[in-house]
Order: sequence, then structure tokens, then C-alpha cells
Amino acid sequence: MLAVEICSASYYQDDSLETAVGNAICADGAAAFLVSTDLEIGQGIDSGSGAGADLCFPEILDFQTFLDPSQLDKVGLEQRDGKLRIILATEVRDLAGPMIERAVDPLLRRHGLYRSDIRFWVVHPGGRKVIDEVKQHIGLTEEDLKYSRKALRNYGNMSSPTVMYVLDEVVRNGDPQPGDLGVMVALGPGMAAEAALLRW
Repeated sequence: MLAVEICSASYYQDDSLETAVGNAICADGAAAFLVSTDLEIGQGIDSGSGAGADLCFPEILDFQTFLDPSQLDKVGLEQRDGKLRIILATEVRDLAGPMIERAVDPLLRRHGLYRSDIRFWVVHPGGRKVIDEVKQHIGLTEEDLKYSRKALRNYGNMSSPTVMYVLDEVVRNGDPQPGDLGVMVALGPGMAAEAALLRW
């Protein structure tokens, strides 16, 4: 599967803070990943680092979506003066935590899990304030969010590929062990919160 976003195609200039923030944090990016029903395929893949280290990728156990169409105008793209413009309303940072909570909690309940059972939080870094809101609302620590902050710092918000960069950081630097659980979460137009339960 491929996730490709060309956010620079919607670079727009006006005097609004929304546009300035969107232009500042959004970047072009792409991620490619393999999804398979073969559980052996994700185990022991050579990292190519030359150090002999192997990477271990997670199994996807379940998904959950929370959709709030009343917030449709808060994030996405619009046409203005014949050009594309990013819509990234300031309200997104306040909506992020509650929306993600409404996707995560039913997902965990279905599997008899608590937030404390999750070792890795793979949080899409929609922006610094969005990460802060998710931290507060879900009750996460800076340690839980270090991979999200690193991806935002190094690459910006590339829209859909960004959460895969966070997962890559976890896989390469988090030392996941067999049986570890993770939750991957992202926000997008709709307005939608998506959550996936992962197990290494």
C-alpha cells in the first residue's frame, strides 16, 4: 500500500493565521508498507543497517472510527481564487483529544484492555498543539509521544503518510517485543478519528 500527499500543491498566500500555520507545518511525503495475512512475513526483516539488527512489525488486531460530520469544515482542502488552500481551523486542536478518545475507548473495551495496557502510542502529529491535546485527553506522557514529536520535528505534517513515519520510529527505535500492544491514531477530514489496535 502507498500513502502519498503533495501538500505543497495547496500552498496558498493570504493574511490569515490558519493559512500561515497550514503552510508552516504541512509537507510533502510518502510511505509504502506491506499488509499481509501471513504472520511470518513481518518477523525478522533485516533493517539494512549493517548491524545485523532485525525489525519486527506489528499485527493489526482491530480498527475503530469515530466520525463527526458536523465538523466537516474544520480540516481539509478548498478551492479559492482557482487555487487549492489547506483548511486547518484552530478548533482542530481542541477537537483532537475528544475525538480520538471516542475512537480509542470502544476499541480497547472490545478487547478487554485499558490504556495502561498499551506500550506504544503511534499518534499522528497533526501539529504541536494537537499532540498536546491528545496527551492531556488520553492521559499520555512525553515518553509515550516522543516518536510523534520526532516525526513532526523532522518531517512536518505530511497528512496521511505521517502516522507511518511515527510507526517506523517505534519499530526502529522503540525495541518492541513480542506481545507488546500499540494503538495507532490519526485525524482527518470528515471530521474523522481513526484508531488501530496493534500487537507485536
